[in-house]
Amino acid sequence: MNEETGGLVLDLECTLDAPPEEVFRMLTEATELVKWWGPHGFTIPAAELGLTEGGRYRFRMTPPDGEPFHLSGEFLEIDPPWRLVYTFRWEEPTPDDRETVVDLSLGSTGEATRLVLSQGPFLTEERLDLHRNGWTESFEKLQAVLNGRT
Repeated sequence: MNEETGGLVLDLECTLDAPPEEVFRMLTEATELVKWWGPHGFTIPAAELGLTEGGRYRFRMTPPDGEPFHLSGEFLEIDPPWRLVYTFRWEEPTPDDRETVVDLSLGSTGEATRLVLSQGPFLTEERLDLHRNGWTESFEKLQAVLNGRT
């Protein structure tokens, strides 16, 4: 529980083998983002990004077995290549879903980037765990895409 927000907050960190400028580009360009976003087996057949503070984004995600669904939000802070903050909401929510805020901070560690994610508040541990798994697998996919660039 995070006392400041009054809810459950997901905190994750990973180190990616690429400079912050390249990682930020992967987070903010639709043609790059669709290559790695989502858990293993999920695809992003459509992504729209209005990358300005107050701008909106919308993704269509397709699970391995199932119908496509959508997520969207608004960009709250954009500070290339160090920080990206936006709202996150499912357009077809379950009863336990609520809009959350995703805060991505990037730091340079030599040739690599330390990516720190905070997202919340979540209503239930189940929803927090769903996002933890999704982000963990997404970051694995992001590293694989970055590894393919030489």
